[in-house]
Amino acid sequence: MRVISICPSNTEIMEYIGLTHLLVGVDDYSDWPSSIAELPKLGPDLSINMDLLEQLKPDLVLASLSVPGMEKNVESLKKRGIPHIVLNPQSLREIEQDLIITAEALGEPDRGLEAARTFRARLEKIKEKGANAETHPKLYWEWWPKPIFTPGKINWLTEISEAAGAVNVFQDVELASVQTDWEDVLKRKPDFICLAWVGVRKEKIQKEIAKKRPGYEKLGFKSDNQILILEEELYCRPSPRLLDGLEKLFQLIRNVSEM
Repeated sequence: MRVISICPSNTEIMEYIGLTHLLVGVDDYSDWPSSIAELPKLGPDLSINMDLLEQLKPDLVLASLSVPGMEKNVESLKKRGIPHIVLNPQSLREIEQDLIITAEALGEPDRGLEAARTFRARLEKIKEKGANAETHPKLYWEWWPKPIFTPGKINWLTEISEAAGAVNVFQDVELASVQTDWEDVLKRKPDFICLAWVGVRKEKIQKEIAKKRPGYEKLGFKSDNQILILEEELYCRPSPRLLDGLEKLFQLIRNVSEM
C-alpha cells in the first residue's frame, strides 16, 4: 500500500505498528523516525498541498483533527475522493485504540493488537511506580506563554501527570486546553513548572522566561531545577511517544524531589 501521513502523531503511529516503510509522503512537521527524512514533504499540517498529495496516488491518507484548522484537510480529501481515515485521540486509551484502528485500515490487524499490548504494558509499569512514589508533586504545564495555554482535565497530559505520580494543577477545569493567566498559576502553587511549547524546540526556551514573571518568588522554589524545559514532541503530540515523555518525566521529578 501507498500511505501518506499529514500529521506528526500519525507518522509516529506508523512507526509503532512497524509500517513506516509504506509511507510515500508526510507533512513538513513529521520529524520522527529518521527513516522518513527523504520522503516528499507536503507542506505544514494546516496547509497541506493537496495537488501534490494527489499526485502521489495514495491508497490511504492518515488525517487528523488534533489541531484546530485541520478540518479543511479532511474536507479536501472528501471532495477529491481520496481514501482516508481521521484520527483525533484525546486520551492515552484513544491513542492505544488508534494503533489498532490504523493497523486494521492497512490490512495488518495483528500488528496493531501487538503494538497496543506493548503500549498498555509500558503504561501500566510506570503507573505502578508512580502510585508507589513517596511524593506526589503538583505540575503546571505550559503549552503556550502569551496568552498562557495549559492542559485541563480532558487531556493526555493530565493522565501523564497522574501516571508519573504527580498532579496537573489545572485538572479541575473540564477542558482539553485552558486559556488562563500567570496570577491563576501562582494561586495553584505548583511544585514544578513544565514548559513544553507547541512547535518550539526545547533549545529555544530558557528558564529565565518563568523566573522573570511577576510573583515568581511566591512559588518558593528551592532551585530552578523545579522548572522543567521539555521536548514538545514528547508531550504535545497525541502519539505513543508520550510514553517516552512519561518515563522521562517520572525520572526528572524524582531526581529533583530527592535532591
